[in-house]
Amino acid sequence: MPEARVTSQDVARLAGVSQSAVSRVFTPGASASQATIDKVKRAATQLGYRPNPLARAMITGKSRIIGLVVAYLDNQFYPLALERLSNALQAKGYHILVFTTPNSGDGLDRIVGELMDYRVDGIITASVAMSNGMTQRCADAGIPVVLFNRGQDGDGQSSVTSANIDGGRKVASFLAAGGHRRIAHIAGWSGSSTGRDRARGFTQGLAAHDRLPLDVIDGMYTRDAASQATRSLMARADPPDAIFVGNDHMAFAVMDTLRGELGLRVPHDVSVVGYDDVPLAGWAAYDLTTLRQPVNRMVEATVDTLLDQIETPGSLPEKIEIQGPLILRGSARIPKDWTQ
Repeated sequence: MPEARVTSQDVARLAGVSQSAVSRVFTPGASASQATIDKVKRAATQLGYRPNPLARAMITGKSRIIGLVVAYLDNQFYPLALERLSNALQAKGYHILVFTTPNSGDGLDRIVGELMDYRVDGIITASVAMSNGMTQRCADAGIPVVLFNRGQDGDGQSSVTSANIDGGRKVASFLAAGGHRRIAHIAGWSGSSTGRDRARGFTQGLAAHDRLPLDVIDGMYTRDAASQATRSLMARADPPDAIFVGNDHMAFAVMDTLRGELGLRVPHDVSVVGYDDVPLAGWAAYDLTTLRQPVNRMVEATVDTLLDQIETPGSLPEKIEIQGPLILRGSARIPKDWTQ
């Protein structure tokens, strides 16, 4: 016969405290004296007791679970961001459920529906956007949602991004100041706000220098599409002398194609600039000049925004943009006296 499950009442009897005291000891953020904590934890260890989060959720209405949803993990930026989001939320006493879903179709709405069934306290979506209908369902259920590294039209959703338009402008000014005349852009997926905003800022930045992009090609945030775009650009009668790539993940593919397949030198023949500044960008094999996404500040803002909305129902949504610097390395010609 299986042994009976140890309950908080058993722990309370052995520790000589009330059941509510046991509950406080195992509730993150609750108040209990050190003496009570010590007695309760000794009794719990002796009995082999572990709190039941599902039972607590039914009593308190709070699961202390946060759902993290990401479209894909091929881009090195997202494993890094998810690790830091997870660590930051766990430090606040929350458990994490991570799901992946494609950007297209109804996959995200289905997963968010499943997260609602788990009674999560909040949801963070990274690189994906929710439909307006699902956004309203979450609002009606009192589940706050924060979009990470992706914006959404309208005022009903909180989001945290880098300053993508300004970042695109910085890259354009940098390449124009470096004397490049034929500057192309392999953009991020046009269905994403990040891809559109970086391309918009880049075009605006070139216009400020009385220039137009040589070409803008949607790289779909994939290596294969970025490689094919590179081949198409370099096959032109007037190939680019600089390429701004919508993220580092694609920029590595661009550099591999230029050097390994086409036999060109970076930056002597073509300058390449990326966006994100993932750790691989600093490796000697790539030495990629790139616009840094300030991931630590973005994570901090995301967690603060979500927890504020959990703890203060009815808080107004926030749209936060965080400036990032251009990190100069060896993949692009550096203008004399360049300052950001």
